[in-house]
Amino acid sequence: MAVLPRSSSSAAAVALVALALVSAVAGEVFFQEKFDDGWEDRWVKSEWKKEDGTAGEWNHTSGSWSGDAQDKGIQTSEDYRFYAISAQYPEFSNKDKTLVLQFSVKHEQKLDCGGGYVKLLGGDVDQKKFGGETPYSIMFGPDICGYSTKKVHAILTKYGKNNLIKKEVPCETDQLTHVYTFVLRPDATYSILIDNVEKQSGSVYDDWDILPAKKIRDPDAKKPEDWEDNEYIPDPEDKKPEGYDDIPKEVTDPDATKPEDWDEEEDGEWTAPTIPNPDYKGPWTQKKIKNPNYKGKWKAPLIDNPEFKDDPYIYSFDSLKHIGIELWQVKSGTLFDNILITDDPEYANKLAEETWGKHKDAEKAAFDEAEKKKLEEESANSTDDEKDDASDDEEDDDDADIDTGSDVETKDDSAVEKSQQVSTDEKVEEISKDAFEKKDEL
Repeated sequence: MAVLPRSSSSAAAVALVALALVSAVAGEVFFQEKFDDGWEDRWVKSEWKKEDGTAGEWNHTSGSWSGDAQDKGIQTSEDYRFYAISAQYPEFSNKDKTLVLQFSVKHEQKLDCGGGYVKLLGGDVDQKKFGGETPYSIMFGPDICGYSTKKVHAILTKYGKNNLIKKEVPCETDQLTHVYTFVLRPDATYSILIDNVEKQSGSVYDDWDILPAKKIRDPDAKKPEDWEDNEYIPDPEDKKPEGYDDIPKEVTDPDATKPEDWDEEEDGEWTAPTIPNPDYKGPWTQKKIKNPNYKGKWKAPLIDNPEFKDDPYIYSFDSLKHIGIELWQVKSGTLFDNILITDDPEYANKLAEETWGKHKDAEKAAFDEAEKKKLEEESANSTDDEKDDASDDEEDDDDADIDTGSDVETKDDSAVEKSQQVSTDEKVEEISKDAFEKKDEL
């Protein structure tokens, strides 16, 4: 009987150890925002652009369509406005650790020009003055403007310069929620994911121009005199045929005849017209053959760049303490939610699935229903407009009928006048006659 308790106790101990191990390797969450109750206490709305009246207001909402009406975010609400808002978290550095920045964004307005990105900033930030000129460490997220700009920004600020990623990363452009994830690792590699699918990856060294190139072309190198960099050369066996240059470009038309009515005294001496010479092949050019001594296009050899100084922490930032959203929107309606800063990519993946992944189908159904309702309303309004137009046409027809009736009455009056055989001219003549008679009487 005493064995069972020891076994149970041993199993419990093993479970506790396992739990401790899991906790030890679990990632750290530096910041997480679901925009639930109390979110306004955690965020500071900037006063940037308030003086000139171009600062936009944020709405706390799940949007016009969503997969879960209780899952709210913050949404831009005014067109042609600047937006700036930020939150603070305990200061940390991503040195020697993975950094994951993730958030969801939805452009309900079918965005034509505006941003949907966030910024990570250091410790020295006046949140009330946070705006477009505030220095930042990382800017990440979609940017859309017209047909030319539809990409994901990934900007790393190092050595006082904002460095844009050199690779193109297309962003989503529909009106549904999408999750954007940026992963920076201690080995200076990175990944960019959209909806938990990797869209771009590589090395910070290669895909940002942060450091000078490790290798450069030797500026003192000279091309060897015997270097053959012409891929093709004239064929020495190809000779120009004798008499080739004597072939005229045009010849007299052999079928031409002098017109019968040609008068040489008046028209001058008749000359037959010329036509292109079928034997003329243009200027002679010597055939070319592959150069047997071709060595390719000469390039100066690579040498170590004396300006290069390696930075093993090119991926890291010493101070990360604030997250901000700062953007300009021509048309409002962009909604941010589920912001996460962590060192655990697996946790980020799981959070995306539990939020966006869980509700994406319901959101799509709600969007389709909203679009259907919108089309029905537009159709109904169009029908009402057609009815109004038809009603206006009927009124115009009634007015036309009234005018027609007047014409009929006029015609009847004319008939009466004709029956009395009194014409308009006769009336005028009678009136004139009466007038003259009265004048004579006076």
